[in-house]
Amino acid sequence: MEDRMGFDSIIALDLGKFKSVACLLDVKTRRHRFETIDTTPQRLHELFVANIAGDQPSRTLVVVECCDAAGWVHDLASALGLAVKVANCRHEAWRWNKVKRKTDKDDALKLAKMALNDELPTVHMPSPAKRQKRRLILHRRSLVARRTQCKNSIRSIFTQQGLTHLLPRTTKAWTKVGIEQLAADARPLDECDIDYLWRGRLQLELALLDVLHQQILTTERKLDELARDDAQVKLLQTVPGVGTRLAETVANCLDDPHRFKSAAEVGSYAGLVPKQMESGTMKRIGRITRHGSTLLRGMLVEVAWMVWRHNDWAKSFVARISRGMKLRKKIAIVALARKLLVILWAMLRENQPWRALAPPRELAELNMT
Repeated sequence: MEDRMGFDSIIALDLGKFKSVACLLDVKTRRHRFETIDTTPQRLHELFVANIAGDQPSRTLVVVECCDAAGWVHDLASALGLAVKVANCRHEAWRWNKVKRKTDKDDALKLAKMALNDELPTVHMPSPAKRQKRRLILHRRSLVARRTQCKNSIRSIFTQQGLTHLLPRTTKAWTKVGIEQLAADARPLDECDIDYLWRGRLQLELALLDVLHQQILTTERKLDELARDDAQVKLLQTVPGVGTRLAETVANCLDDPHRFKSAAEVGSYAGLVPKQMESGTMKRIGRITRHGSTLLRGMLVEVAWMVWRHNDWAKSFVARISRGMKLRKKIAIVALARKLLVILWAMLRENQPWRALAPPRELAELNMT
């Protein structure tokens, strides 16, 4: 086991917000013990240094769960020369089914045993710079979601008062003129009587909407500044319909494109492949798995609509998948999102700009007529 593993000891950590449990396992004797420590860089540094196997740090394996603290713990252990693996806690192999006890020590011991048996499902850990950028991209997405929620709350206020007819239609409500029209019905909450508290709520929501809008603009300015110096983002933007936001999301989520061996792996990483259920003679293909990065999957589906409008090959692809049925159009767009991801991955892997795909003969003949 020692030769096959390549490690003399394993440090498995169940990371908590304030306290963490470490399972220290000796690979040769299979003996283990536990330590409970504070989740701080200093305390973890002391733990790693005290448990390095001999004079070779690379003979010690550190295993942690994928969580918010996994990034800096990974960097801390790597700086000491320790080998590090980050466990994928969403993988089926990690699920706890039909157990009567699940404690922090059980989690840490399971991490150590799975690593010992080479059964641990792991995830890729990007560089600190990549993680910072990815968090900023995710933060922008969160701000956009909050802004949408704020807009829905404003519409709800008018609906509750039976004043829906006063709301401008579609997106006109959020233009400069539309906001001024909404603000005309708003009042400071302190000045509102009991029957007109909705006007005070409206002013609060409008103020929050303005703050969120300014924060989104600030975030996007910083992302645009970072994108100007990113060759990968520029490369992906050569695809018609793909803008800065999707290009930076794909580049940062995929990170190193060479870590994927096939298009199937890329689609699975974003959760855009269908579920498969097989038993005996039964074989069923279901909905997409929705595993992996929610940010990446959401951006791909959103942008797939734009790509569909700007590319003949995308229109033909959607038409073929939907079979001319409106009910299958959304299914076809999701399939287009997966195909778009594979194309973008191939561009990054080969470092080649976009080359227009020729549409099928039927669509070309239709366009000529």
